[in-house]
Amino acid sequence: MKRTVIVSALNSICAVFFVAVFAGKALAAHPLITDDAGTQGTGKLQGEVNGEYANDNGNSETTLGVTLSAGVRDTVDIVLGVPYVFISERDDSGDRVHENGLSDISLELKWRFYEKDGLSFALKPGFTLDTGDEGRGLGDGRPGYHLFFISTKELEPFSVHLNLGYSKNRKELRDIWHYSLAGEFEAGKALKVVANIGGETNTDRSSSVSPVFLLGGIIYSVRENLDIDFGMKTGLNKAEPDYTVLAGMTYRL
Repeated sequence: MKRTVIVSALNSICAVFFVAVFAGKALAAHPLITDDAGTQGTGKLQGEVNGEYANDNGNSETTLGVTLSAGVRDTVDIVLGVPYVFISERDDSGDRVHENGLSDISLELKWRFYEKDGLSFALKPGFTLDTGDEGRGLGDGRPGYHLFFISTKELEPFSVHLNLGYSKNRKELRDIWHYSLAGEFEAGKALKVVANIGGETNTDRSSSVSPVFLLGGIIYSVRENLDIDFGMKTGLNKAEPDYTVLAGMTYRL
């Protein structure tokens, strides 16, 4: 039953993507892991519905997430993230185990504190709530917190984004350092080609190998306020999942 739910969810994501493609300018967004320094603007809202399917040596994790961003000032956003996770993996006896449920909800504040000549800097502090069931592998079991420094440089038709971040993994009591670099190329009025590379500290204390990823994808603007996206991410070492398929939709008010 749970396997049917996972397949159905993935099919729905793919269907939304392809129907929209064959049926204004957006900021850096899903499928990029790296954030941009842009904010929504006072009174403006943005909603994202994203799906990610990660496969690592036959074990899989599917995440369906909703992200809501609200501009409280021209330079300040409040961002709420609500993820729902499906897990399918083999246990020590070789039997396949399935779990699904709400994961850890996040709340962030994004502040763009500098912008001049196409160069922008922002800070993004936030915390996560232990809403996921740790015993079923759906969450950390403890609240966490993080802080990201974000930089964006506009070099039309290119944009480049750099993220440096720190988070506290309360489950493993481990400091997690993140670094990533992303680029966007405006291939047409409604199409962007994106690429992303980065890594972070392994949350597993028993491993000295930190996961590193490489990602490529596209963002297509169906309308000025509606984008759809698709991407593929691959692990550059064994600490990162073998591959991840990403797809999503973004709507701005």
